[in-house]
Amino acid sequence: MRVFRGFQHRALASETALTIGNFDGMHRGHQAMLRHLLRVARARQLVPTVLTFEPHPRDFFATRSGRTAQAPAHISTLRDKLCALRDVGVEQVVVLRFDQRIAELTPQDFVERIVLQGLHARYVLVGDDFRFGTARSGDFSTLSAVLTAAGAQAERLPAVRQSDLRISSSAVRDALQAGDLQTAQLLLGRPYAISGHVIHGAKLGRQLGFPTLNLRFDRARPALAGVFVAQVHGLVAQALPAVASLGTRPAVETDGRMLLEVHVFDWSGDAYGKLVKVDLLHKLRDEAHYPDLARLTAAIAQDCAQARAWFARFARQTTRDRI
Repeated sequence: MRVFRGFQHRALASETALTIGNFDGMHRGHQAMLRHLLRVARARQLVPTVLTFEPHPRDFFATRSGRTAQAPAHISTLRDKLCALRDVGVEQVVVLRFDQRIAELTPQDFVERIVLQGLHARYVLVGDDFRFGTARSGDFSTLSAVLTAAGAQAERLPAVRQSDLRISSSAVRDALQAGDLQTAQLLLGRPYAISGHVIHGAKLGRQLGFPTLNLRFDRARPALAGVFVAQVHGLVAQALPAVASLGTRPAVETDGRMLLEVHVFDWSGDAYGKLVKVDLLHKLRDEAHYPDLARLTAAIAQDCAQARAWFARFARQTTRDRI
């Protein structure tokens, strides 16, 4: 998969089947849309392409207005989003910086300058809630009219539903913020995961007897925080059981940096620099501050015991299901 920052690149495909969105979380609704895009692209010999934005438009407007608390909590890092798009089969992704210039484009200018001239789209697939252009004034009928006049086509797909629930990034975000990882997994079609390269930390966990892998979360506001039962991919051939903490580490720091710390059970080795993926499977508790290291150590030990017990119950349940 090729990734471009902006669309001023000669290597961009000359004719594309395009979809536009933020794809935060790459949930089952996104996956259904992309599968449809790939089918159309193959049939018409077009290059399946995704246009996404950094920062998220709502991040941009919240920062501009000084109301950062109104920005959406983030489900995915950019790395995880791009990996998920690659795994589905997308061949080309354009990451476009969302700024004042983009925000002020009329719907017609957006389609003509970016979709048609910039990304050479002959077919554009969007969701049923797609809005674009100045003040979100453009809708599907606007998109379809401009594309049709240029000899291209627009198509709109209805939302995917799970029972009475519309599968959306907002629904995934709500489940994660509630600590409901089971519902999040149902909406995503896979366990919620964060990936990244293992970095050096303060090594406090090692001093306490619980060495950790440390990964940065490159978003200011993740959709969840706390202590979790986890499993880690990328250290050995199989996933390894673990306990993980995602947040700002109020127990030991006050600088507000987001960090994912993972203690892998019954494993030791040098993981620095390795790219790992951490599945968060079950929430144990919220983050907490402890008055001293002794109480912090006791809390970590209890988290580990609860995580091991969760894995034991899961193993027994899996064995029963196979019988």
